[in-house]
Amino acid sequence: MAEKMNVIDERLIQEELQAGREKPREEILAILAKAGEGKGIEPQEAAALLQVEDPDLLVEIFHAAREVKLKIYGKRLVLFAPLYLSNHCLNNCQYCGFRRDNGRIVRKRLTLGEIREQVRELENLGHKRLLLECGESSLSDIGYVEEAIAAIYAAKNGKGEIRRVNVNIAATTVDHYRRLKAAGIGTYQLFQETYHRATYEALHDGPKADYERQILAHDRAQEAGIDDVGLGVLFGLYDYKFEVLGLLYHARHLEKRFGVGPHTISVPRWRPAAGVDFAPPHPVSDEDFKKLVAVLRLAVPYTGMIISTRESVEMRTEAFSLGISQTSAGSRTSPGAYGKEGDGTEGTQSEQFHVADHRSADEVIRSICEIGYLPSFCTACYRRGRTGKTFMDMAKPGNIQELCAPNAILTFQEYLLDYAPAETRRIGEEHLRHHLREVPPGPLRQETEKRLKEIAEGKRDLYF
Repeated sequence: MAEKMNVIDERLIQEELQAGREKPREEILAILAKAGEGKGIEPQEAAALLQVEDPDLLVEIFHAAREVKLKIYGKRLVLFAPLYLSNHCLNNCQYCGFRRDNGRIVRKRLTLGEIREQVRELENLGHKRLLLECGESSLSDIGYVEEAIAAIYAAKNGKGEIRRVNVNIAATTVDHYRRLKAAGIGTYQLFQETYHRATYEALHDGPKADYERQILAHDRAQEAGIDDVGLGVLFGLYDYKFEVLGLLYHARHLEKRFGVGPHTISVPRWRPAAGVDFAPPHPVSDEDFKKLVAVLRLAVPYTGMIISTRESVEMRTEAFSLGISQTSAGSRTSPGAYGKEGDGTEGTQSEQFHVADHRSADEVIRSICEIGYLPSFCTACYRRGRTGKTFMDMAKPGNIQELCAPNAILTFQEYLLDYAPAETRRIGEEHLRHHLREVPPGPLRQETEKRLKEIAEGKRDLYF
């Protein structure tokens, strides 16, 4: 049994949610005024916003979240793709397609050769940033993960290369996290799934059933020197309002203990999968999903927020304006699915979950341009050492945006020249010029323009 630490006080959360129901309109507006400064709000203030049902006040919440996101991160959206290495798993999580007792799933673990092939397929789509994922199994132990990371970084395809590997693997030891750090990972991401202990224990069977092992994994990662960690829950397992406050208290715990909060927060909603006979006991409506995204953005404005292809095209488009700053594109959720016939989603019987957005990566990128946002393949902060507290010291006052936009412009130029079809390139080049004009006149814009010319002449991987 892992060490116990009081990260989540369930009684306090329930009390704050109850108190939040009683806030008058004037107090809600006062909270929004404070939130609009972009410095975050307290969990009890977030609890009050989560209880809002009045349509007019919801519009105010959405507007405030949009303004805070633009203030901190601007219009850029960072793109990535998940890479599933193995769907073998010791755990029997009721909601997951990889669960141990799922007899309908075709089990597979990628060889190093297959990993390199998958990486080349992803590079052909323009991706520079991957999220490595696998089930918990002796077949995907720390040694295998280390070899996979080395293979990913080494796999080159013309001008294609993966510049950052983020990792989402089962909770492990400080020593194993040190090995991940030495392997050159970016962010270590792990979802608590649900912060409600009784629900957590009822839904899990196997090593993952240890609540403390799961919730203190980020502490061990920080102790090992991984100062970029990502939180998340699987919305639908318990009351979404409770889960949002759980995320905020978990973030507060990390900041108090290590001086730095989470680098990212993910907001997945449950999705079905082959062989999974499960219905979420607390389904989250589209309106409530938009509200929770907005409240999280207001509460932790410095944190990157991630949305995946679990969500529909329409919901993803709306969420981009409510606080999302990172998104997957063209995702496949089963090992070896990239580059296969069809859309790679529901036909293989080996995916973790069915995706809802089946568009190609290029279609997602084009749509991002069409709604006025800037696609970004940037990995500069990690490679310049802007991680952990260094990153937060720039993000909290909004200074990170000064680098985000130019770096997004440079990496998007690479995509347009190396991978974009003609129509995307036409739309993207016009869009890129628009965002370049939004970089304030002066040395930074001049240097960005200079580097754009260098990229057009064949140089790559230029960043601030």
